[in-house]
Amino acid sequence: MAQTAALASPEKFFGHPMGADRKLENWDKLLEYYQLLAKSSNRMKLVELGKSSEGRPFIALFISSPANLAKLEQYRQMNARLADPRGLAEADVKKIVAEGKAVTIQSFALHSSEVAASQTAAEFVYDSLSRSDEEAMRMLDNVISIVLPSINPDGTQMIADWYMKYVGTPNEASGLPWLYQKYAGHDNNRDGFALNLVESQHIGKLMYRDWVPQAYMDHHQMGSSNARLFIPPYAEPLRPDGDPIVWREINWYGGEMGTKLEAAGKTGVIGNAIYSGWGHMGFHWITPFHNIAGMLAESASARLATPMFMHPDQLRGGPRNLPEYEPQVNMPSLWPGGWWRVRDIVEQQKIVAWSVVDLAARNRETVLWNMYLKASRQTERGLTGPVKAYAIAAAQHDPLTAKKLVNMLLDSGVEVHQAKSQFVADGRFYGPGSFVVTMAQPKQGLVRWMLGRTFYPDNSYTRDAQGNPIRPYDMSTDTFGEFMGVRADPVGERIAADLVKLTAKVPLSGTAASSAPSGYVIDGRLNDSYRAVNLLLDKGVAIRRASMASADGGVRAGDFLVASGDVSGIAKQTGVDFAALKSPVTAGAYEIRKPRIAMYQRYGGGNMDEGWTRLLFEQFNVPSKPLMDAELKGGGLETKYDVIILPADSVAAMTGERPAAGAGRGGGGEGFGGGPDNTPAEYKSGFGADGVKALQTFVQKGGTLVAFAQAGDLPIQRFGLPLRNVVAGLPSKEFWSPGSTLRVHFNNSNPLAYGMPDDGLALFLAGSQVYEVTSTDTSQDVEILSTYVDRDILQSGWLLGEQVIAKKAAAVSVKYGAGKVVLLGFRVQNRAQTHGTYKLLFNALLNGPPAH
Repeated sequence: MAQTAALASPEKFFGHPMGADRKLENWDKLLEYYQLLAKSSNRMKLVELGKSSEGRPFIALFISSPANLAKLEQYRQMNARLADPRGLAEADVKKIVAEGKAVTIQSFALHSSEVAASQTAAEFVYDSLSRSDEEAMRMLDNVISIVLPSINPDGTQMIADWYMKYVGTPNEASGLPWLYQKYAGHDNNRDGFALNLVESQHIGKLMYRDWVPQAYMDHHQMGSSNARLFIPPYAEPLRPDGDPIVWREINWYGGEMGTKLEAAGKTGVIGNAIYSGWGHMGFHWITPFHNIAGMLAESASARLATPMFMHPDQLRGGPRNLPEYEPQVNMPSLWPGGWWRVRDIVEQQKIVAWSVVDLAARNRETVLWNMYLKASRQTERGLTGPVKAYAIAAAQHDPLTAKKLVNMLLDSGVEVHQAKSQFVADGRFYGPGSFVVTMAQPKQGLVRWMLGRTFYPDNSYTRDAQGNPIRPYDMSTDTFGEFMGVRADPVGERIAADLVKLTAKVPLSGTAASSAPSGYVIDGRLNDSYRAVNLLLDKGVAIRRASMASADGGVRAGDFLVASGDVSGIAKQTGVDFAALKSPVTAGAYEIRKPRIAMYQRYGGGNMDEGWTRLLFEQFNVPSKPLMDAELKGGGLETKYDVIILPADSVAAMTGERPAAGAGRGGGGEGFGGGPDNTPAEYKSGFGADGVKALQTFVQKGGTLVAFAQAGDLPIQRFGLPLRNVVAGLPSKEFWSPGSTLRVHFNNSNPLAYGMPDDGLALFLAGSQVYEVTSTDTSQDVEILSTYVDRDILQSGWLLGEQVIAKKAAAVSVKYGAGKVVLLGFRVQNRAQTHGTYKLLFNALLNGPPAH
C-alpha cells in the first residue's frame, strides 16, 4: 500500500506546525495542500461536492486503502442497504457485514472563529495518509474515513485573513466585525433539517442520502473558563425516540476518546457535562435520529490563534454536571492552568479524530451490525407504535409550503408517499395528492421530531436547585411542520390507500390561464405569491391588491390582481397559479408599488437575524439594501426608502451604547474569550442618538419601520409608543418560553395580516415581546395584528406562566406621524424556517390601501 509519491508534511508545506502561535492558514492555502495530497497519495480521493455560499470549493476527502477507493460505489451501495435494510434477508445482512467497510464522517471548522479545527484537519489527513503502523493500516483496510476539512470555507478564509492582518498590532485577536458565514454566522449549525445554506445542502446530501455513516464527529471550541475539552457522551436531558444503541455507541466512542486522551497526558477532559442530549437540530444533534452516532467535541479556546494564560482561580465549574472545577468521575484529571495555545487544541482534536476511526476499524463488524439493528428496530417501532404515519393533506392553507416541507423530508432521506386518490384515515378525508409519511421506516425518529407535537421535559434535569428552569441548548422544540404552518396529522391506524413512493422532489411549478382578458388573480395565502409579486413589480407589471372579496367568489381580500400579459415564466418559476379573473375588478382594490426597502446592518460580529432575513429575501426576490450606521445617521431616509427593518437586536447593540462596567459584553460564538474590546476604530458600530432621531423622522414623514422581537424596544422606548412589553424583566418562574410554538389568532382583515389563517402558531424565543396598550388617549393609533389565545397556549416546547400573555398582542402596528411602526413581537422569519408567519413580514413591506 505504498504511496504514489512522497507526501509533504503540513509543517513543510506551510512552514510551521499546525496551531503554531499567531499563525492561521486560510482556505485558499489549505485547499492547495489537499489538492497536493490528492495528487501524491493513492489513499485519498478528493471530491468537490459543490461551491460555498461565496463560491469557494466545498470538498470531501475520502480516505481508505487504494483497493477500497477503487470500489467506493460498491461499498456505498452496501452501506445504503444496511442503513435501510427493509426487505433484506438476514443472510444478506451478514454477508454485507462480513464484506463491507465502516464509514465515518468528521467535519471541521463549521464555526470559523473556533480556529483550531481548520488547522487540525490538515494534520489529521496527513497522518491518515502517511502513517504505516498497524493501527493506521487497520484503519485504511476497514474504514472509509470521510473528512470534511472545512464545512465553512468562506469563514475559514475570512477569519484567517482578518487575524493575520492584525497580528502584532493592538487589534490582534479582535473579533471579525461581520458574520463569518454570509447569512448565518454562528447559526450555521442550526440548519441540519431546513438545509437553507448551500453548505448544509452539500452535507445533507453526503450524510443523509449518499453515505450514511455509522459515526459522525463534529469538532468545535467552547469558552475558556472550565474544562479543556468536552467529549461524548452528552449530559441530560436526552431527546428520546432515537434507537438506544445510538446513545450507547456515543458513550462507547466517548470512552475510547477519554482513554486515549488520558494516555497521552491530556488533562481537563470531561464528558457527560455541559452539552445536553437535547440540543438544536444541527448536524451532531440531528444525526442520532438518522441512526448515526452523532457526536460533538468542544475544546477550550484561546484568543483566536493568540495564546491565553489562565490562572488556577480563573477555572471554575460550568453547566450540567460540572458544579465545581474539581476532579470528578467524568473529569478525573484537572488541567492546572497556565498558557493555552491553539497547538494544545490541535493535539486534542487529533486524538479525538483518530479515536473515531480507530474504534470503527477495530470493531468494523460490530458497528455495521449495529447499523442494521438500529434501522430495523426503528422500523419495527414505527410499525407497532401508537402513531403509524403522518398525513399531510393536499388541501392546506398554503399548499406550496406543504410541498416544500415534503421536499425537506426527502432531502433528509425520509420516505414519503403520495396518494393517487382520496383516502380516509382516523376519520379524516384526504384528497388526491395528499402525502403520507410512514413511521415504519428507519428514520421514524426524525419524522417524529420534525412533524410531531413536542413537549420539552420539565423535571430535575431541566431545573436548578431553586426550581428555576434551565435554558435548553437552543430551543425547546424543532417541529418544522408547526414552524411552516403545515398541518401534519398523526394517524393511529394503518393507512389503506393507493400510494406512490416519491423518488424525486415534488415539483413546484405553477400555470397561467391561457386567456385572461380581465387580468389574473393569484392567491394571497401563498408565500410564493409575494415572490411572484416581487418579480412582476421588477418587470413593471401593474398589480393591485383586493381589499374585499368579489361577489363571484373568485377573489378574496388579500389576493393580488395582475394585469394581462405573459406571466407563464413567473408561474413556472414560483409555483404560483395565475387564474383568469372572471370579470374586471373595478372597486375594492388598490395599487401595489415596488417598495424601497432597507435593513439595518451593523458590525460587532454581525447580526445573525439580519443575515437569515437577507437569505429569506433572496429566496423570495425581495428588493432590499443594507443600511449601515453612516447612512442612517445622515438622515433623509424618507427620500430613499419606504420601509426600514430592524432585525432582532438589543438597543445597546444598535445604538452603540455600552452596558455598565462589569455587566459583560456580547460577542461572537463559543470561540471567543472575554476581555477589552480591541476592535479597529473603523469597525466600531452604533448609530447613537442621531440615528434614533433619523429613524423617528423617517416614520413621521410617512415611512414604515419594522422591528423584530427585542428590536421593538428601540421605538417603544425612544419614540414613546403607547405600548408595554408585558414579559420584560419577569423572573423565569413567572414566565418562560425558550423557543416554543404558541397558539395565536390573526386579524386577517387587516392588510398587514392579509393571507394569514384565522388561527396559527407563533415561534416565541428569548427576546420575543408581548404587548399591551398603555394609553387610552392614543389607543386608536394601535392596530392589533395577532393575539395569543386565552388558554392552552402551548402547542410545542415549554411554557410557564401562560396567563401572563393570554389574550395579549403578539404583533401590532402603531401610527406615528404620517407613518407607522410595525412590531412583530415573535420571530416571524426565524432562520428562514418559520414559513407559517412569513406573510406578516411580507405584508409590512408592501403599501396598504390609501388612507381615508
